[in-house]
Amino acid sequence: MAAPDTVDAKPLPPSPPAPQVEAKIVEDKQRLRSNLDLVNECDNFPSPETDLQTYNDRIATLYSLRLSASSPTLGYVLPFVAETLRGVPNWVLDDDQGLLILDLPVHPASSADVKTEPGSMHATAAQRSAIIASTTAAMRATGAFAVLKGWRDELYNVYGAQGELLFEIERAASPLFGVVTYGAHMTAYIRGDRSVQEQEDHGIRIWVPRRARSKQTYGGMLDNTVAGGIAVGETPRECLVREAEEEASMQPELVKRARPTGIVSYYHVRDKRAGGEAGLLQPECQFVYDLELEEEDRLELKPSDNEVDEFTLMEVAEVKEAMARGEFKPNCALVLLDFFVRHGLLGFDNEDNYFEIVSRLHRQLEFPIWRGGQHRPAG
Repeated sequence: MAAPDTVDAKPLPPSPPAPQVEAKIVEDKQRLRSNLDLVNECDNFPSPETDLQTYNDRIATLYSLRLSASSPTLGYVLPFVAETLRGVPNWVLDDDQGLLILDLPVHPASSADVKTEPGSMHATAAQRSAIIASTTAAMRATGAFAVLKGWRDELYNVYGAQGELLFEIERAASPLFGVVTYGAHMTAYIRGDRSVQEQEDHGIRIWVPRRARSKQTYGGMLDNTVAGGIAVGETPRECLVREAEEEASMQPELVKRARPTGIVSYYHVRDKRAGGEAGLLQPECQFVYDLELEEEDRLELKPSDNEVDEFTLMEVAEVKEAMARGEFKPNCALVLLDFFVRHGLLGFDNEDNYFEIVSRLHRQLEFPIWRGGQHRPAG
């Protein structure tokens, strides 16, 4: 790979304010999206399964983040991001191989403990995390990247090939390094009585929040009932319980009734609506939950923080129309498509692109991922 041109690390213009985003949504209402369009908007990094040449051409322009030259790739990094780390201690850029390597020194206990190549495979997760923390803090201090204006003081885990914790990274910095991130998304819904359930939409109504217009990311757009990123030390369900209480005033006892239904995964190339630089890479896995509410629950969802403006109980037809108008946050549209498939609201008989949609809701990512079973996230 040829060495990239040097890019001045100047602060970029701020993300468009929420009113501009809202105006864009209004304009986009003239172009109705198909269900496959919705998938393409979120899972928009080339796939080796459908277009290997385009995929290879794309990754040839990127740097592979690794702990050594021979270790698995943890994410793809854009050249202008990697260039800011050229000559920075603990980072090695190999332009010929297209590698960005996290490099830590060895303190040998004996002459046998000699490092033969740059890397940090020998280091502990805590040691790697410390370097990542100091690097991202310096990036933030210089103002080089607009995405870091959304600094959360919230850490995400990054895992190795065996599901082991490799390091922790600030949430806002994760798309700069292209690592896999994880979230938990829940759809809370109500079914009508038996006579209504026989209708095409089974009488289902879904609680839909509108994100606060002041949010840096996707301000003013529609969302899943409850959704959030899984922080260090959390399980997916613990994340869901926390987010439900923070965003929707839902009691933990109620949220614990939610049923896990699988994972939605995709490889997203961010645009300006995500906040910060367009083009940053974000492979994600979302743990998906359903919560069927009964009429006797008499639940009225209300925002409990500044993340959500309002909740609306919407008919399935209304949800589908809003999705077609592009009003939903891109990954939330995918979670709803998955919900529709599982509940018989979207199928082979009413969707021409059914096979492609279903398969792409569960993209096989090319990076090490979090493993389940008895493993609990470190924190």
